[in-house]
Amino acid sequence: MNDVFNAFNISASGMYAQRIRMNTIASNLANYDSYTEEGVPFRRLEVVFRAVEDPKSKERGEIPVRVEGIIESDEPFRMVYDPDHPMANEEGYVMKPNIDLAKEMANMISAIRSYEANMTAFNMTREMAERTLELWR
Repeated sequence: MNDVFNAFNISASGMYAQRIRMNTIASNLANYDSYTEEGVPFRRLEVVFRAVEDPKSKERGEIPVRVEGIIESDEPFRMVYDPDHPMANEEGYVMKPNIDLAKEMANMISAIRSYEANMTAFNMTREMAERTLELWR
């Protein structure tokens, strides 16, 4: 029965990680045209995942995921020609956040699908546990 709880923990770690990823993507989308108080464009945020493994857990195939951190992307800022913008440089270009809407939407779809897959695994584990308990009655 301990294996069942391990499966729950692994699925829950995946759901948690993908929820953090979705929150980060939402922050990126919300700050598509934002600047810091210093006037620097918002830097895209990225979530770093880490597999939590040791030799014993790897042998059993029980490797949960952990959110290692959230880092700022080092991709260059977008340069947009908008000479009327108050933050335009001498040539009329404005530095914009390094956020690509298409990339963020693709990441959002991936995060949703990963979350759903972990939820399905969680629910299937629950069903297996319930059926096992029914057999013991």
